Amino acid sequence: MIALVAAMVWARRGQAVVLALLTVFAVAPAVAAPAYLRAADRVIAAGQVAQADLAERSVTVRLTEPDQRGDHAGSAGSVNLPNTGSALVDLPGFQYVYSAEYPTVGIEPDDRYRTRLVYRQDVCAHLVMVTGRCLSGEGDLVLGEQAARRLHLAAGDSVSLSYAYFAAAPDLMVYVADGAPATFLVVGTYRVAGAGGAYWGDHGYFAPEENAPGEPAFTGLSTMNLMERGDVQLAVDGSAGPGAMDVDRLPALRAALARLQGTVADLGAQLGTGGVSASGLNLGTSMPALMERIDSGRAAARRIVPVPAVALILLACLAVLIAAGAGAAQRRPESAVIALRGSRWIHRWWLATGESLIAVLAGTLLGVPAGQWLVDAVVALRFPGVGADPHASSLRYAPPAALAVMLTVLIAQSRPLTRPVTELLRRATRPAGRAGIAAEMLIAALAVAAVVQLRTSSAEGAGAAAPGLVILALALITARAVRPLTAWYAHRALDRGRPATGLTGLRLARRPGTARLFALLVAAVAVSGYAVAATAVASRGRAVEAGLGTGADRVLTVGPIGRSRLIAAVHAVDPDGAYAMAAVRITGSPGEAPVLAVESERLAAAANWPDGGPDAATVAAALRPAAAAPPIMTGTEVVLDLTAAEFRPGKGVTMQIVLSPVRGGEDVVAPMGVLQQRRHTYRYPVPQCAAGCRINAFRIAGGNAVLDVTGVVTVHGLAGVPALGEAGAWRASAGRLAAATDGLRIEVGGLDGLPEGMVVQPVDTPYPVPIAAAGAPPTAATGGWTGAVTGLDYRDVPVTVAARIPAVPQLGTPARLIDLEYADRLSTDGTPATTGQIWLGEGAPADVLERVAAQGVVVTGDLRAGQAARRLARQGPAVALGYAALVAVLVVLLAAGVLVLTAVAGRAGLIEDLTALRAQGLSRAAARRVALWSYPLLVAGAIPAGLAIGLGAWALTGSALPLAGLDPAPLPRPQWPGVPPMALTVLALLIVLGCTAMLAGSPVSGGPNRKR
Repeated sequence: MIALVAAMVWARRGQAVVLALLTVFAVAPAVAAPAYLRAADRVIAAGQVAQADLAERSVTVRLTEPDQRGDHAGSAGSVNLPNTGSALVDLPGFQYVYSAEYPTVGIEPDDRYRTRLVYRQDVCAHLVMVTGRCLSGEGDLVLGEQAARRLHLAAGDSVSLSYAYFAAAPDLMVYVADGAPATFLVVGTYRVAGAGGAYWGDHGYFAPEENAPGEPAFTGLSTMNLMERGDVQLAVDGSAGPGAMDVDRLPALRAALARLQGTVADLGAQLGTGGVSASGLNLGTSMPALMERIDSGRAAARRIVPVPAVALILLACLAVLIAAGAGAAQRRPESAVIALRGSRWIHRWWLATGESLIAVLAGTLLGVPAGQWLVDAVVALRFPGVGADPHASSLRYAPPAALAVMLTVLIAQSRPLTRPVTELLRRATRPAGRAGIAAEMLIAALAVAAVVQLRTSSAEGAGAAAPGLVILALALITARAVRPLTAWYAHRALDRGRPATGLTGLRLARRPGTARLFALLVAAVAVSGYAVAATAVASRGRAVEAGLGTGADRVLTVGPIGRSRLIAAVHAVDPDGAYAMAAVRITGSPGEAPVLAVESERLAAAANWPDGGPDAATVAAALRPAAAAPPIMTGTEVVLDLTAAEFRPGKGVTMQIVLSPVRGGEDVVAPMGVLQQRRHTYRYPVPQCAAGCRINAFRIAGGNAVLDVTGVVTVHGLAGVPALGEAGAWRASAGRLAAATDGLRIEVGGLDGLPEGMVVQPVDTPYPVPIAAAGAPPTAATGGWTGAVTGLDYRDVPVTVAARIPAVPQLGTPARLIDLEYADRLSTDGTPATTGQIWLGEGAPADVLERVAAQGVVVTGDLRAGQAARRLARQGPAVALGYAALVAVLVVLLAAGVLVLTAVAGRAGLIEDLTALRAQGLSRAAARRVALWSYPLLVAGAIPAGLAIGLGAWALTGSALPLAGLDPAPLPRPQWPGVPPMALTVLALLIVLGCTAMLAGSPVSGGPNRKR
């Protein structure tokens, strides 16, 4: 029996090869999906680590060792990190550097500044010596080249340094020597090539300081131990070495980091009981945030990859069903003969299915390595250098896929086994009838259940099969619905004298295998369209996140800086407003929509603007209507003439004047002190206002815990201000304003519960301030809405919505956009902004960083939209969709292969039919058209139907796929793929499937050339 089956396989080896290849299409995805996920894990982890900042790839253990000179003079302290660090920090694959530092004085001419004396392990390997040599002995010291030049020191000079502490009292604010001086020999001067490298940690050794560029003085550990000193800052810095954060090492790294956190906590408690402040020992790292992003990307990939994999396996099973059914139809006479001879049922079953099962087994054995090889090739092309990491766990879904194919073969072979001999001897076959309808209804029910699972839960489990089941069910229903329509059209064509069209239609309508083929073609087009839709939507979403999410083509984050100074610096860098804009992010209360303050007149030149709303120029005009000019004070001293009266004893008030230099200096808060109960002239030096200062506000405050403060303050004049104006030119946050014969009368009252006191400001901005709103505010009403947002000084600013926009650049939605200068005029804090940014458009010159630095602005971050796009391309959704693109190609190849198989299997019958028709008088041209256009017509109908089904499946299930990641930014992302990618998909399908269909029909068309 086995020999007979083997002979059957060899006799029909072409069909066996085709069935084996179709089995490969089912088994290979079952292997490739987990294999691709393993590779995706590596790609995602490698991409996140490559884009991570230093704090996310390192750990720092710091200890503030208190002054122990009374007990252990000259010792290194109770905790010596260079000796104990290796036991304390034990992260696998990390490289460690130990450091110690404290402030000293002795060489700086101004005692407001200190010399940062630092020991750092193996520092000489990371310094470029400009003059002299590096450290080699006790008492050696190396200085930065700029510091040496500024202090007029050179290699060979001796200097004296003493430990110092900072006296933070308001009347001091200086460094005070607190230790015996030690003599050092300056042995060399250095510069640093890679100041931002992992070796230097996050200590900010080379960050610019107020008086000079940051350049520590480096010395040896023994020298620091021998020097008399107080508190010492000790640290161990660990940075990830090559491969330390590979995905397969993350579990061990997590465990080691958890142990380290526990060790630091325990040691801190022990130090606290031993007289050392427990708060002085701490662990600093952002590594958990990096690991969370890696886990998020991996989770997104695990929700995306199974979706196209399941769809491909379902289509492969349908293809196997068609192929096995075609083979069974060819073997119907054999099955009839076997049944007539009275063979036992088991023998009949083996002879009917053995040939196909052997082909399935061969295809399974080939599909297992093919799936891994396919992943290896894709990863090598898309992510060179990462590696696919083959593993036996990738084979876990291969047996279920092979069993599914075998079950499909058995279903296809069951019809000849269960039919009577008389029906098997008939050439014409009957459609599946009720059994086929029941099978389609079952698939439709499974599709509905899977969609419910997907939309209510996740794309895991049954939800992963939802798109594939929806597509398969709709394709089968479409094929069943098209069949009677095709038959009706064919009869109509015959009635109208078009035999070629009519016979082609009848051929397509009456053959059961043709309906299955059409369903397969429709499903293949739908799966391909679905994969393209997912890829296109994700790609457009990444473009939105990279462009709109970054805010501009390039965004520079700057260090703490006054808002007026930031604006002036940007105007100095870009006087014409062609490419640069100042921006400040405002952090509001929890639950409040964030606010972005921008130079609205430069918005169109610098910002990436969202589609679907008013353009940037229109919004800028709405944000910055005309306003009165602010009062300007000129002079180097505030001279304020005022009278305070009617204040009860013990309930006096203080006054401050908040000024902003018109040329962009830092804001000035000029304190007038406690106001005297009489007319008095108050003075305060303000050299920053020599060129003029804008008056932002008068701030009047009562004493702490003093209630019910009332009185009258009359401002008679302010030197350098031509006139303070009428009462209508000012506004107050509390109390009342009134015009006086000799100045501005301020009636103070209602200060209870106002920590900032009473604020009197000039009316030099629109009030309420216009804003552009993205998303409705929590308490919004329809139509015009007036509320408040948090201002730059954290006070509520009344605003009115002047424009509605889809999203605020960088913030998304809900968010608010406000003019920076108007917001700055309303602020009364006088403190630098810590969230300042400079947005740059595409026209920014290459040397823009040098131009910004020339204005004294410290750039702490530099993000480009292109960098963000590359980072997003290595995250979970983008990596996972590479598999969807692969499936889109494979399903088309699968459909083309089945098309060829069906044409080859039905060629003999078609030639016989056409030959008979030629004998009945059918013309050669008509016969040729029947043979040539049968399969192209199937393709022509399948492409629009499949595309519609694919988009319908996308509408049902696409929103459940985490294409933007598991925690996406609140940006308006597109939900549909757009016309160009779908048009290209249709064109590619027409070329591949259309040409295949033409080739499949062309050999047959020359067959029946003569009458009989």
